[in-house]
Amino acid sequence: MPLIRRVAFLSLHTSPLEQPGSGDAGGMNVYVRALAAALAETGVEVEIFTRSTAAGQPAVEHPFPGVCVHNVLAGPRRKLPKEELPELLHSMVAEIDRIRQLQPHGRYDVIHSHYWVSGVAGLELSQLWGLPLVHTMHTMAKVKNLLLESGEAPEPRRREDGEHRIVEGAARLIANTPTEAAELVSHYGADLDRIDVAAPGVDLAVFTPAFRGRSRAEHGVPPEAFHLLFAGRIQRLKGPQILIEAAALLRAHRPDINLKLTILGALSGAKDFNLHALIKDAGMDDAAAHHPPVNAPELASWFRAADLVVMPSYSESFGLVALEAQACGTPVVATKVGGLSRAVSDGRTGMLIEGHKAGDWADAFEALYDDPATRADMGRAAAVQAQGFGWQRTAGITLESYQAAVTQQLGRPATPAATVP
Repeated sequence: MPLIRRVAFLSLHTSPLEQPGSGDAGGMNVYVRALAAALAETGVEVEIFTRSTAAGQPAVEHPFPGVCVHNVLAGPRRKLPKEELPELLHSMVAEIDRIRQLQPHGRYDVIHSHYWVSGVAGLELSQLWGLPLVHTMHTMAKVKNLLLESGEAPEPRRREDGEHRIVEGAARLIANTPTEAAELVSHYGADLDRIDVAAPGVDLAVFTPAFRGRSRAEHGVPPEAFHLLFAGRIQRLKGPQILIEAAALLRAHRPDINLKLTILGALSGAKDFNLHALIKDAGMDDAAAHHPPVNAPELASWFRAADLVVMPSYSESFGLVALEAQACGTPVVATKVGGLSRAVSDGRTGMLIEGHKAGDWADAFEALYDDPATRADMGRAAAVQAQGFGWQRTAGITLESYQAAVTQQLGRPATPAATVP
């Protein structure tokens, strides 16, 4: 079996060091950073390439032993809409190749790209360096376009074409769930034998169910409050508007419930999404609070302070927030879409809701409010389920995928990587 010593990660549209919940940073940032750290623990050196977005940014950063981040100079040193990044692909590839030539080791064993922009660059670098490309989609244009709200702009054809090229050219594809693997096959004609399924992990040292009462006190949540929490980028795709509308319906129907809403995250994407106006129009000013994104330990504390974590997303390749919340012993109410159907065990660790009718969500909240014993049972089951999702398991499956990719390139039949159950 090939020995993998060094891997080049491509995360060109967003840095793994950015704060999740702001701009384009989200679960993928956590994924790239945590997977790199877990691979490094096995002895694999990981070099991550991302675009430099600020003046004064160091050329190289070392967040963990065995992991370095190269801030690649391409275009203006500021954040750009990800729709503009394809125009910079060739300059990013050239700069990455220049950086590689300066490295004392001179080469990598495999390239692992994340999201389609990086995948297209990865195809070019794969040819240039003579290395196999392993790609993780994270989200797919065709899947997102099937779930558009009325009036919402579809993902561009350029992205769909790029994703088709990646599926055709990558040695291996890593999917978060069997559902995502099936979507790669049905929407892009991927070869199932070249897809490895590895569920994302959770940092079980940070996301724990301890000190729930203390967390509520720290965040000013009264013991008697029914606290609903949303954490993620503030955009229609993530559905915070559904939470607000459902909470307003619940309060109108059950004024006896001391309802409290917390929304953690920053505006992302369309600038016409006005969270505060939505809260005001729903008459929830006195019950809802919006806070900026927070680091992982504080996020875990917020999860412990919540009675329910709510994820009304229209699309999720996996939904790391659901896994992190459950690891803290908090049930999750989520849309029955994508990876959320895998992350949340319906009726055991939370509830899965079909569709986005606010009344259905309000009914679910009411049912769980009225049954605190079930909420407690769900929280305990959620914490137990999360124990099976450590990043070390994800890294092990990913490493097998790398080895299969290298074996394929050498012309030998490859054994598909095992999947994380």
